[in-house]
Amino acid sequence: MAQCVQSVQELIPDSFVPCVAALCSDEAERLTRLNHLSFAELLKPFSRLTSEVHMRDPNNQLHVIKNLKIAVSNIVTQPPQPGAIRKLLNDVVSGSQPAEGLVANVITAGDYDLNISEMGFHRVGHVGLRLLTSSDLPALAPQSAGITSVSHRTQPPKSTTPWFESYRETFLQSMPASDHEFLNHYLACMLVASSSEAEPVEQFSKLSQEQHRIQHNSDYSYPKWFIPNTLKYYVLLHDVSSGDEQRAESIYEEMKQKYGTQGCYLLKINSRTSNRASDEQIPDPWSQYLQKNSIQNQESYEDGPCPITSNKNCDNNLLSLDGLDNEVKVDGLPNNFRAHPLQLDQSSDPSNSVDGPDHVRSVSSLHETKKGNTGIIHGACLTLTDHDRIRQFIQEFTFRGLLPHIEKTIRQLNDQLISRKGLSRSLFSATKKWFSGSKVPEKSINELKNTSGLLYPPEAPELQIRKMADLCFLVQHYDLAYNCYHTAKKDFLNDQAMLYAAGALEMAAVSAFLQPGAPRPYPAHYMDTAIQTYRDICKNMVLAERCVLLSAELLKSQSKYSEAAALLIRLTSEDSDLRSALLLEQAAHCFINMKSPMVRKYAFHMILAGHRFSKAGQKKHALRCYCQAMQVYKGKGWSLAEDHINFTIGRQSYTLRQLDNAVSAFRHILINESKQSAVQQGAFLREYLYVYKNVSQLSPDGPLPQLPLPYINSSATRVFFGHDRRPADGEKQAATHVSLDQEYDSESSQQWRELEEQVVSVVNKGVIPSSFHPTQYCLNSYSDNSRFPLAVVEEPITVEVAFRNPLKVPLLLTDLSLLWKFQPKDFSGKDDEEVKQLVTSEPEMIGTEVISEFLINGEESKVARLKLFPHHIGELHILGVVYNLGTIQGSVTVDGIGALPGCHTGKYSLSMSVRGKQDLEIQGPRLNNTKEEKTSVKYGPDRRLDPIITEEMPLLEVFFIHFPTGLLCGEIRKAYVEFVNVSKCPLTGLKVVSKRPEFFTFGGNTAVLTPLSPSASENCSAYKTVVTDATSVCTALISSASSVDFGIGTGSQPEVISVPLPDTVLLPGASVQLPMWLRGPDEEGVHEINFLFYYESVKKQPKIRHRILRHTAIICTSRSLNVRATVCRSNSLENEEGRGGNMLVFVDVENTNTSEAGVKEFHVVQVSSSSKHWKLQKSVNLSENKDAKLASREKGKFCFKAIRCEEKEAATQSSEKYTFADIIFGNEQIISSATPCADFFYRSLSSELKKPQAHLPVHTEKQSTEDAVRLIQKCGEVDLNIVILWKAYVVEDSKQLILEGQHHVILRTIGKEAFSYPQKQEPPEMELLKFFRPENSTVSSRPSVEQLSSLIKMSLHYPESFNHPFHQKSLCLVPVTLLLSNCSKADVDVIVDLRHKTTSSEALEIHGSFTWLGQTQYKLQLKSQEIHSLQLKACFVHTGVYNLGTPRVFAKLSDQVTVFETSQQNSMPALIIINNV
Repeated sequence: MAQCVQSVQELIPDSFVPCVAALCSDEAERLTRLNHLSFAELLKPFSRLTSEVHMRDPNNQLHVIKNLKIAVSNIVTQPPQPGAIRKLLNDVVSGSQPAEGLVANVITAGDYDLNISEMGFHRVGHVGLRLLTSSDLPALAPQSAGITSVSHRTQPPKSTTPWFESYRETFLQSMPASDHEFLNHYLACMLVASSSEAEPVEQFSKLSQEQHRIQHNSDYSYPKWFIPNTLKYYVLLHDVSSGDEQRAESIYEEMKQKYGTQGCYLLKINSRTSNRASDEQIPDPWSQYLQKNSIQNQESYEDGPCPITSNKNCDNNLLSLDGLDNEVKVDGLPNNFRAHPLQLDQSSDPSNSVDGPDHVRSVSSLHETKKGNTGIIHGACLTLTDHDRIRQFIQEFTFRGLLPHIEKTIRQLNDQLISRKGLSRSLFSATKKWFSGSKVPEKSINELKNTSGLLYPPEAPELQIRKMADLCFLVQHYDLAYNCYHTAKKDFLNDQAMLYAAGALEMAAVSAFLQPGAPRPYPAHYMDTAIQTYRDICKNMVLAERCVLLSAELLKSQSKYSEAAALLIRLTSEDSDLRSALLLEQAAHCFINMKSPMVRKYAFHMILAGHRFSKAGQKKHALRCYCQAMQVYKGKGWSLAEDHINFTIGRQSYTLRQLDNAVSAFRHILINESKQSAVQQGAFLREYLYVYKNVSQLSPDGPLPQLPLPYINSSATRVFFGHDRRPADGEKQAATHVSLDQEYDSESSQQWRELEEQVVSVVNKGVIPSSFHPTQYCLNSYSDNSRFPLAVVEEPITVEVAFRNPLKVPLLLTDLSLLWKFQPKDFSGKDDEEVKQLVTSEPEMIGTEVISEFLINGEESKVARLKLFPHHIGELHILGVVYNLGTIQGSVTVDGIGALPGCHTGKYSLSMSVRGKQDLEIQGPRLNNTKEEKTSVKYGPDRRLDPIITEEMPLLEVFFIHFPTGLLCGEIRKAYVEFVNVSKCPLTGLKVVSKRPEFFTFGGNTAVLTPLSPSASENCSAYKTVVTDATSVCTALISSASSVDFGIGTGSQPEVISVPLPDTVLLPGASVQLPMWLRGPDEEGVHEINFLFYYESVKKQPKIRHRILRHTAIICTSRSLNVRATVCRSNSLENEEGRGGNMLVFVDVENTNTSEAGVKEFHVVQVSSSSKHWKLQKSVNLSENKDAKLASREKGKFCFKAIRCEEKEAATQSSEKYTFADIIFGNEQIISSATPCADFFYRSLSSELKKPQAHLPVHTEKQSTEDAVRLIQKCGEVDLNIVILWKAYVVEDSKQLILEGQHHVILRTIGKEAFSYPQKQEPPEMELLKFFRPENSTVSSRPSVEQLSSLIKMSLHYPESFNHPFHQKSLCLVPVTLLLSNCSKADVDVIVDLRHKTTSSEALEIHGSFTWLGQTQYKLQLKSQEIHSLQLKACFVHTGVYNLGTPRVFAKLSDQVTVFETSQQNSMPALIIINNV
């Protein structure tokens, strides 16, 4: 149970006190009424004795009574009605609320910190209570469920449930007297008359007769008197300020003569007049007693009509409380004791029926009584001396009158009992025998018949024992009381007088507990039997309740909380909601006070108590219970329980007009992940909106409130600067740029960043400025938001807000717009201090877009894009969104809430809406750089919502015309690009950068090289062509061009291309169209090609240096031709073309197109070469078919002769000058040195050069070896580039189209095959791991066989056939010339070995046997590029075909110590036919 102010040892003696009646004359009542008090009320604060009292028991032993208190009340002849008692108890409970500002009584139970004492319903938002999680506890704290700490204080304990104590006290005081017990029967009667009456003594006689009549006349069954011979005590009241003191003294003397000094008293009061200004402030000890509205209170309640609201209405309607303040009359009343003060007016209050509803609206609750009593001072005519006199009077009455009377009565009863039982000894000595011997077995309660109707006559000996027991109990003689109760209990049980037996059992248990020294354990089973008897057999819930209240206190004092809780819960029933609520609440406190606190049981019973409080009309207590239970249920994931509690808290708060708390509670229901049904959620939402509307109506001009719905995912907010992209218009396709529809891709954003850095470094001569930051048009959670973003004036800012509706019902947002504040900046740099915040006030500064309706369906996530239009430069801060929150009419309806009259016209019918806002607060990224940041949790700024509006900038739009989406690999297509300046500023410095420069070109730098338009030749070719005559078919046509003309200089970056704008400036509103040639990439598939257009303003801006526009082109390429080529040295030594030898170029062309894209056939129309040193001379063995056609999957082979360019020609040209040679297979020459052929050739060349080359590692100690290797390598190198130009005939929609294109093959090495398409890298085969270290880890720098074989070129000159008469001469000698040509630019030592290497018979059979005659080994030295001939003789013995290619040649560089001796590989067999003639 809850903590109480009184211990049980103080509570019980205070609850059962000797009762004294007071009967006053009208005049005496008038005197006390001057103080706004009745006589009984006047004595109340002084009714406890200040000193110990002594009396003697029947055994003549001295008995000490401590803190004795007496109860004086006016005589009332009507018993109180149950309905009136209920109403009084209701008022007492509602009038007692938790005191504000109490020190919180916090109990730590396991993981919970429960604030027990404070209700905190004025802070429902946080329930006013702190709930710990286990993570909050100290790391080493024991995680047991026990109470780990209870807050200790030095001051006396404060009650945690004062309303329960007030209820208990009032309940015990208001219990009507009954016949089966005598504890609240009157023991004495004070007869009070005034000294100012004409005949006071006569008045005493009248009062005495009146008392006798009330007690002994059978007409009066109420009140009850303890014994027939009631003690009468005569009190003469004397008004000091107005009465005659001598007369009073003489009357008092007369009284003493008549009634004896022990039986009368002169009480002097009213020492000052009430109207005189009081000099001293006299304390008012009465107020605390009068506020308790106790049963003896003689004030009359004039009850106005009390509305009794049925439970249904209470819970389902949101009631408004009108202040029904009932005034309490306190004027002097006539002494009318015929009606009980709690008598309800029959006509005005139907709840006075015994079983009327319990939840009477508490009308005159405490604070209202206080209101009614304000200004009334009690005891205004009394001085402190008068207070002492009253205190002295009570002492005298108790010492001289009451206690001697009680002592005498106990003796008489004891004597009667002894004589009746026929015993010679006193009860004391006999007790032992009675208790020890011959016990009557107690029958179980179920066996007993329903004999609660048995009544004893007043003089029955059993009742005399009970009387004696009660008297002993009242004077705290618990030993004797227990013995008597025990005796009486046995007698009553024997007689089966169950009501009497239960009463005796109850008091026996209490007496046993209160016995000093605790001689016997507390008999709890006595109490259980008594409660069961009262409740089940006697059907008397009032007595059962008293029994439970006492027993629970006794159990609590022994820390038997579990038993106490079970007892309290057992008495909850449907007949009284208030009682059930209070008992459930106390049971909850029992659970929390256990050794191992049962926190969830505490919470559950608090909920039950709150429900019963609500049914009883105790709204504040209901709210408090729910709030306390919320501490336990909050944050545990029990969402349905939380929803129920929050909903109830919201309802109760609304009823109590605590609107802020109601809003807060309903808000909690809506923002938690609710598991409720859609109907229930709809009801919650409408209730919330209804309450909210009431709150907002209280302060219509206040700041906009924060709305809980829908959820906003702030971190997902995206901000876009600029206009929306224009859609494609016919053949015109706008640049894709950046838009909110594009998903963020970290890889592509990195690519764009690199492209921008590349172009900025080119513009700034290779250096990226320190102030450079990549342009960000769209800010999101992945972008770098640490700096203030820059927006341009007159360009819209779009904010994408991510909403999520957590409910299953749709939400309708209306008039949705952004909330912002703007600080304009002056151009002069001075700040304009005025801050404009409201949209409505300054639309000329910032225009704001309003979305009239935005519907979010149940559990839907949806983004809203809201725009701002800045018209002025300055600092903008986007704060949040503002909107009306509502729901759609017609989903569900709730009792008590009707739809508002049509206040909204739109697509949806809106039931109700409230205006509010939500802030956009974005948490920046967590910092993790310094040690301090790593060890603590710190977040950086996120400034995406705080753009700086800067001055005007040019704005470029790019449109692509006839831009293809599909191409063949290598296909050339011409398109147009349109550049438009849509701003009011001129732009300049337009550049485009791409990672794939080989994909497009704007043409060469010189107009000569760039064809004017596609219509210049047949078939609208993209090439520059010249018609040729038939004679020049086989030989090459020579032209030349420099790579500088095509933007591929030595040091420049080929990726950055300047766009050739006329006059390099694009004026505002101007547009220019430029041709653009495209070439399909060599790999088939889908290609994403990024273009970044860079431009600047003519007028330099301090904040924004440049702007960019992005475009991503998607091109799908399909297969066309595969070209592979090899180059090898020609063995013919004709030297008419100059020194350095000739080469043969073999070109294989394969049509790999499988008729996709409708391609019928390919024609190779021209083969061109481009090189600084080589050129194609002519086509070798051209087939009869002049036109080279390739159908699907066909291959063609071409062979060309290549010669070196003339030395003088090569010398005069710059190093970047390339010679182009065209070999034509048609009647039209494509000028390969002009755009676009040369452009794409140079671009493919530059991209090839960018690929990493395999460089040999250089070791300083082997420098000479490396040089040698390099020299040898150079012999095999060639820089010849082949361009294959083709046409494809395509049938599309029954029309024939001609596509054209070109492929490039870059030949680097003699004998090595080169391809036009990228080769797939074969994954290396898996090798076994080697776990040892190789001894020689240096890389071998020996040249390969292929490299050495090209060092010396060897050719044999001999007759193809030789006739010899073998019959004349058996040996045939044939002269053979061996030509050795040094291909390197260094001196070479050569060894020629003529001895046959192969000796196997198989080889002899194949080659035939012949012998070289003469010297078999020659050693020569060849100078740079020298040709040397050796005359040899071959000897044959019979006819046949012989291979003369058997000489082995070894070579080494002359200046090298290391000999690279490797046999030269002859290029082809040298066959000779020997004939016999």
